[in-house]
Amino acid sequence: MLDERQMLTIVTRRRPIVLLAAALLAQVLLLALQIRRPGEVRLIRVWAVAALTPVERAASWSLGHAGAAWNNYVSLRHARRENDDLRKQLGELQMRTGQLEGRAAEADRLGALLAFRDAHPAASLLSARIIGSGTGGGRTVYVDRGEVDGVRRNMAVLTPEGVVGKILEPYSNTAQVLLINDKDSGVGSLLANSRTQGVALGRSEPFLSLQYVVNEQEVTPGERVLTSGMDRIFPKDLPVGTVSEVHNGNPFKIIQLRPAARLDRLEEVLILLSRTQWEPPTPDEAPRTGAAQQKAPRP
Repeated sequence: MLDERQMLTIVTRRRPIVLLAAALLAQVLLLALQIRRPGEVRLIRVWAVAALTPVERAASWSLGHAGAAWNNYVSLRHARRENDDLRKQLGELQMRTGQLEGRAAEADRLGALLAFRDAHPAASLLSARIIGSGTGGGRTVYVDRGEVDGVRRNMAVLTPEGVVGKILEPYSNTAQVLLINDKDSGVGSLLANSRTQGVALGRSEPFLSLQYVVNEQEVTPGERVLTSGMDRIFPKDLPVGTVSEVHNGNPFKIIQLRPAARLDRLEEVLILLSRTQWEPPTPDEAPRTGAAQQKAPRP
């Protein structure tokens, strides 16, 4: 460690050098103030500009990049906020689009039901909505119509596409419907081309089975199967399904049917309240009607 005497000695020895350097610097500055460059520019100003230019460039570069980074940050924040708003609006639009598509599909279904009712003005048809499905291994659904609406057991349940099932158990304001693909369900049926009769039985799966058609009878895939009316539940000539597979069996053909009605997409159905209003007068009734008209006095 240096003591105070040594420090004082060093400073005293170096004082002339410091004074000389200061004197030289002062003379240089005085010369710079006196000397003029071409264009009447003092040399001191040229030196100052040369010394400060790198500092200004560095400061300008730093400020420019800092401003750009800040602008990018602000823009990114705004872009993220706009993206969030756009995603929210897109979700709302998709939800509204789904609702509108659902309403349009419902309008189409209701329009088809109305057209079906208009095509059968003599039939007493009651519209109903599916409100639930049955439990267990059976194929059943529940509708929002019941005994107060005139619904009774074994009434036919239909859609414009075809046969759905029958009323299994009516309650006060609801009813249980047994679908035609249930294993305990059966529909009197016939082949549309040959009018050969059989019975369409459910198998508790999407397809039906047409029974009691002899092997000699020609049956082709795609052939339509209609109701025969022999079960006294479903009116005649309503669509039951189409033949999807056919093979010879023992002693009858093995025929698989695809139901005409989409039993897996049921939402609205029609209940036939009175089967007698659907069918035209029988041949036995026609003569009596004619005789009554002949006996009726003319006005």
